[in-house]
Amino acid sequence: QVHVVESGGGSVQAGGSLKLSCAVSESTGTRNCMGWFRQAPGKEREAVATIYVADDHTTTADAVKGRFTISQDNANRMVYLQMTSLKPEDTAMYYCAAVWQPHFWNCNLGTDFTYWGHGTQVTVSS
Repeated sequence: QVHVVESGGGSVQAGGSLKLSCAVSESTGTRNCMGWFRQAPGKEREAVATIYVADDHTTTADAVKGRFTISQDNANRMVYLQMTSLKPEDTAMYYCAAVWQPHFWNCNLGTDFTYWGHGTQVTVSS
C-alpha cells in the first residue's frame, strides 16, 4: 500500500514560482514511478510530469516544459514539482500519484497510476 500527501500549493501572481511537495509512505517495492497531474475546473485531468525512482528518468508535458521540473529525494521519500514562470492557465488542483512499473520507459505521461493523493490547489492570478 502507498499513501501520498501533497503540499505547497497556494496563490501566486503570473510569473511567480511555487514548489509542490509529495510525501510518500509505502511498503518496500510497491512504487517506483511517480507523477504529478493537474485538473482545472471543467477540464479533464492531465499529466504534468513523471519520474522513475531508480534512475531519475523524467517526462514532462509540452505545456509546462522549460517551466516545471520534477525531482525526488528518495532517501526521504519525497517528490517535488518546481514550477516557475507560472501562468493563469496553470491554475488547477495538482495531484501526486504513484505506481510500480518494470522499466523506466513504462513510466511516462500515459502511465496508468494506482495511488493518488487528495491534491493541492494552485491559483495563478494575472
